[in-house]
Amino acid sequence: MHIILNNSSMIPIYEQLMDQVKNEIIAGNLKENEPLPSVRTLSGELKISALTVKKAYDKLEEEGFVITVHGKGTFVSATDLQLSKEARRKSVEDDFACVVEKAKSIGLSSEEIREIIDIMLEE
Repeated sequence: MHIILNNSSMIPIYEQLMDQVKNEIIAGNLKENEPLPSVRTLSGELKISALTVKKAYDKLEEEGFVITVHGKGTFVSATDLQLSKEARRKSVEDDFACVVEKAKSIGLSSEEIREIIDIMLEE
């Protein structure tokens, strides 16, 4: 598993880790029942706190992407690919909602917001 974290990002490290593990699962690079690196191993490899890795694993388990077996480790759970994609879509919608609220708070109209999105999609 190849994880790249950006320490200068506004996105918390545990969320970056979660997103990359989710992407690996959805892309099929991590298969059902495949073990993830132990918390201690991954924290050492990434040079981050074990608590950060544990938090990411716990959140992934809450969302149904992994399952942790005490004393054995954390494994990719049997995931419904459609459900996984829907969870990611909801996350994008939530991000858009925040951006739209920010844009409205500085006085941009709906049309101006659409223009910005159209410009971004053309790039």
